[in-house]
Amino acid sequence: MSLGNLSALTQGMMAVTPQSLVMIAVALGLLYLGISRKYEPLLLLPIGAGCLLANLPLSPLVGEEGLLKVLYEMGVGNEMFPLLIFIGIGALTDFGPLLENPRMVLLGAAGQFGIFAVLLLALLLGFSREEAASIGIIGAIDGPTSIYVSGILAPHLLGPITVAAYSYMALVPIILPPIMKLLTTPRERRIRMAYSTRAISRRTRVLFPIVVTLVAGTLVPYATPLIGMLMLGNLMRESGVVERLTKASSEELANVVTLFLGLAIGSTMVGAEFLKLSTLAILVLGIIAFALDAVAGVMFAKGLNLVSKGQFNPLIGAAGISAFPMAARVVHKVAQEEDFENYLLMHAMGANAAGQIASVVAGGVLLALMGAS
Repeated sequence: MSLGNLSALTQGMMAVTPQSLVMIAVALGLLYLGISRKYEPLLLLPIGAGCLLANLPLSPLVGEEGLLKVLYEMGVGNEMFPLLIFIGIGALTDFGPLLENPRMVLLGAAGQFGIFAVLLLALLLGFSREEAASIGIIGAIDGPTSIYVSGILAPHLLGPITVAAYSYMALVPIILPPIMKLLTTPRERRIRMAYSTRAISRRTRVLFPIVVTLVAGTLVPYATPLIGMLMLGNLMRESGVVERLTKASSEELANVVTLFLGLAIGSTMVGAEFLKLSTLAILVLGIIAFALDAVAGVMFAKGLNLVSKGQFNPLIGAAGISAFPMAARVVHKVAQEEDFENYLLMHAMGANAAGQIASVVAGGVLLALMGAS
């Protein structure tokens, strides 16, 4: 081994810090959750890999012209990656259950309560307005929305906010059921709901994304990028005339962008910036926002049950968050634990689809409140 190689090796060993070792352990933990536990593997695996690569000593990948640095500036710094992912999400989303039961929009709105409650709590804890808004959006339980909002308002918190958002998305089957069971009685969980027999016409399905874009973009201009890309993907799906674009958006494009986004986000998880007391506070506030969303949704649904004289299952309120379609499936599963023949899935999907739209609008509202440019 030459003296030059030996010197480089020595420099690399000397660059190892306790912080970098901790972050490497965190990266390995994310990889374990993604691979062995299958918790959101499409994101946790790339994020874990990006974190691992960024914390290796003297890693050229995070240098000024390194791959991870370029990916971040190219796709996260200008918000391109989360917007492209929203096109794929829209192409995969069926808003039919929401169109069949429009009142589910109310549950989608109620499911965003935790965002604004935690914003206020974060302000009381000393975070700035922009930081508090970025932390609150974790309650959307929507990774791309969290990345988009925090990338504009508080890019220095992007790492912990993204990890919290995607971790809690993965933990929906664990976090939601105890909250639902605590707030409802066995009798309420056994309520069966009738399904609408009306068919949603193709014209209605095509007009829906156009109308939502016009209304949301006019009322909440800051939500236009998010809602516009989401509805563009859905319009392609429902139009039926661009199957190649729909397939590419929901598969090839979404997969490539998800990989690049995960690597870029992981590269921000450098020990010196990530290992702070504020990171722990963000993780705690994030799960509080999630829990408050679920509580607000279930309690609002209990109100609807009273108004409908016992004809509305309160469990559906928990699907008002944006973890689509996982939250709907969890609601259906909890209902079937009480009554195996109780089929709530499509009702819950309607509330879940409403939550997807509501979380995007909530992100736009936060950007407007913070005066983002």
